Amino acid sequence: MSETKMIATRDGYGRALVDLGREHDDIVVLDADLAAATRTAKFKAVFPDRHFDCGIAEGNMMAAAAGLAAMGLVPFASSFAMFAAGRAFEQIRNSIAYPHLNVKIGASHGGLSVGEDGASHQCCEDFALMRSIPGMVVLNPADEVEAYAAVKAAYAYQGPVYLRFGRLAVPVVHDAGTFRFEIGKGEVLTEGGDVAIFATGLMVSQALEAARTLAAEGVHARVVNLCTIKPLDETLVVEAARACGRVVTCEEHSVIGGLGEAVCACLAENDVPVPVRRVGVQDEFGHSGPAWEVLRQFGLSAQGIVDAVRSLPRK
Repeated sequence: MSETKMIATRDGYGRALVDLGREHDDIVVLDADLAAATRTAKFKAVFPDRHFDCGIAEGNMMAAAAGLAAMGLVPFASSFAMFAAGRAFEQIRNSIAYPHLNVKIGASHGGLSVGEDGASHQCCEDFALMRSIPGMVVLNPADEVEAYAAVKAAYAYQGPVYLRFGRLAVPVVHDAGTFRFEIGKGEVLTEGGDVAIFATGLMVSQALEAARTLAAEGVHARVVNLCTIKPLDETLVVEAARACGRVVTCEEHSVIGGLGEAVCACLAENDVPVPVRRVGVQDEFGHSGPAWEVLRQFGLSAQGIVDAVRSLPRK
């Protein structure tokens, strides 16, 4: 059996930017003094005249991106999720989303997996913030392959897109040769009829591991990868929930305002009365520590998902 590759999704972001730069003259990249960390330095090395370091001034960077988009260019504005979604929220809302400008926001270092950087940098609120903005697309790829494809799709989409990437190297669960990505579409990774596990980002690999553990206990889980948090693939969510009768959602984000709430709202509005457990950050801040250890401490692990499934009423 071949060893699983471990690559950070931010590396897929950097790789995709370079390839897009070669294919399209209208793409420009902005960064807030974090080009090495966000991986936009890869683009800068090949296209120095199309990369702009805006310094530690994220609000100004988003306003500049809006101006570039108004000129017909396609800007990718990058920083850590805490600063991109948090510090620059007003500029994203009023300067980018309100006029529906064609700006792509590349937010790296999202979630608890920032690890040692601690609570000040562990942004677990960005899905909630970006979901609340009218017309904003929110993407959270599961691995480097999906990250690459999502960036390409974001470029092709006309309008604002928020893409979240991680610092931590995570298992590659997709085959680059066969994988196809579409904004707004989920992906069934394993078939099963006992419980539907909806996962996003790095929690997808944990959901797959949990499914293997559950299968050994005779519980067959349908694992669904929801990279697109907004617009949610409601058809797939409803279909899986009805077929399985029990639901677990998994995200490296607060349980408030993220994927779990989006799934619950979808099920309620479509009259699908099933029990749900939400695996995520439970209305608390993170803390500094090794990334995988912090994730386990907060229940964001395969075991945490297994425990959530076990807590559901039996069918």
